Amino acid sequence: MRLDRFFSEQTALSRKEAAALIRSGAVTVNGVQLRKPDAAIQPGTDAVTLRGKPVVYQKFRYILLHKPTGVITASRDKSQKTVLDLLRPEDRFAGLTPAGRLDKDTSGLLLITDDGQLTHKMLSPKSHAPKYYLAALRDPFTKQIQSAFRDGILLREGDTEEPCLPAESEAIAERLAVVELHEGKYHQVRRMFAAAGNFVEQLLRIQIGCVPLPPDLPAGSYLHILDKDANNMLMKSHISEVCEFARCYYSSYWIKSGK
Repeated sequence: MRLDRFFSEQTALSRKEAAALIRSGAVTVNGVQLRKPDAAIQPGTDAVTLRGKPVVYQKFRYILLHKPTGVITASRDKSQKTVLDLLRPEDRFAGLTPAGRLDKDTSGLLLITDDGQLTHKMLSPKSHAPKYYLAALRDPFTKQIQSAFRDGILLREGDTEEPCLPAESEAIAERLAVVELHEGKYHQVRRMFAAAGNFVEQLLRIQIGCVPLPPDLPAGSYLHILDKDANNMLMKSHISEVCEFARCYYSSYWIKSGK
């Protein structure tokens, strides 16, 4: 791979900016200063530095974001703030997109990546990543709601009503419930509770697959994670384990903080 291409893929630098830095002597490969942008290197094998700092090769990038409310899940928008706008300039790599969506009025866990294959798996009906939501409700959560969700509650779609896929749910307090989804209809959790005669006052996505939202990660902040961690989002957790996690870390402070 050309040295300037390596930097354009592994940093937020453009090819032109990378070439200028290489020519200035800011780059070393295996301890040797290189000044030719077209110099050939072996990504993942050669040790590359920029201004003395290692630049570690990554085929894909995985960013675990705690999306706040009021931000839309999109790569770009002319009038509204997007999840990519939350990234620092040095982390805005080409090709990054949200893996799925999270409604503007919903906060919580969102993966941003340039791994198209993983994104496809997360959204494909055959391997749709299970997602877990914590809902703060206006009225108490009941066994009737739990049964309706498990049976596949009907939602209005245009002139017809269509059933949702069976969804597990469980109360962790009188007006707090965890819901497990294997599909992603528009405003689905809110609409499911509305169809059951209840109302969602706050909604937080606390887990995707086996990857939870870190309790100490503030809304609007993010972490870089490894590919093995991102792939764990395709795994299924038992809802009882997610409920225990929610009880420990989210059932009280989340509501008080208004996330």
